[in-house]
Amino acid sequence: MALGAVTQGLLTFYLIGSKPVNVVVALLFVATLAIYNFSILLSKPGKPEESPQRRVRWFFSHYRLMVTLTVVPILALAPLFFLVSISARILLIFLALLSFAYGLPLFSLGEKKFGLRNIPGLKLLLITLVWTMSCVLLPILEAQARHLTTITLHDTTLLIARQFLFIAALAIPFDIRDIFEDKQFGLKTIAVAWGEKNAYLFCLLLLGGYTLLLYLSGTEKFNIDFWALSVSAVLTGWLIFKSKWERNEYYYFFLLDGVLVMQYLLVIGMKQLSQYF
Repeated sequence: MALGAVTQGLLTFYLIGSKPVNVVVALLFVATLAIYNFSILLSKPGKPEESPQRRVRWFFSHYRLMVTLTVVPILALAPLFFLVSISARILLIFLALLSFAYGLPLFSLGEKKFGLRNIPGLKLLLITLVWTMSCVLLPILEAQARHLTTITLHDTTLLIARQFLFIAALAIPFDIRDIFEDKQFGLKTIAVAWGEKNAYLFCLLLLGGYTLLLYLSGTEKFNIDFWALSVSAVLTGWLIFKSKWERNEYYYFFLLDGVLVMQYLLVIGMKQLSQYF
């Protein structure tokens, strides 16, 4: 996941015509590593060694290592935070508040405590919003603050909107995989509310919207970047419709999450190849 965040950030820098800002790349890596490890530690089951999920059994069988890999990134966030612009810091604070409020039971209704993800429909929205703001808006803000590029509000909005649709489509199969667990915890996700078939159709609709916005982005219309990103959407759609919930859980973590890395590598690879033709 941390590598996925890094490559999505690098993709944004590439698409806006800016060289990568190393501090932003480092922030994306350590922040993603910290928040995902922290969320797993927070949701530790009573007997993790008996969990049906292999990643949970592995994680807690290496407890000290994973605590270290959570604490060190959290500590690394502090100096990195002060190396970015004021606008980037404000965004990071907002995203940090959303990330912690997502899982922590900070709210209560009667005697029941809950986090933001327990509010019907918010789980997918929050995950997608945090990822999009982190991997798209953060690089844009920092690149502009350092005068590395100039991008209009129109182009910024289009880039954020289409990556929002792409990340949302990629997140839904995880809801489908967790549909029975989410029902037990009372989470009203897209998959729980609409059913597995409709959730897959919604993925297709999101990817269609992504491709449409890609076409509407005038600077990328029919150039090599347009075709590379279009191919990434097709491959993502194929992987999503192959991701039946009964599959090995590592299918999701290595293949579906790997799409985040694949999209960047595909764009860069096709760009390099185009120079030879």
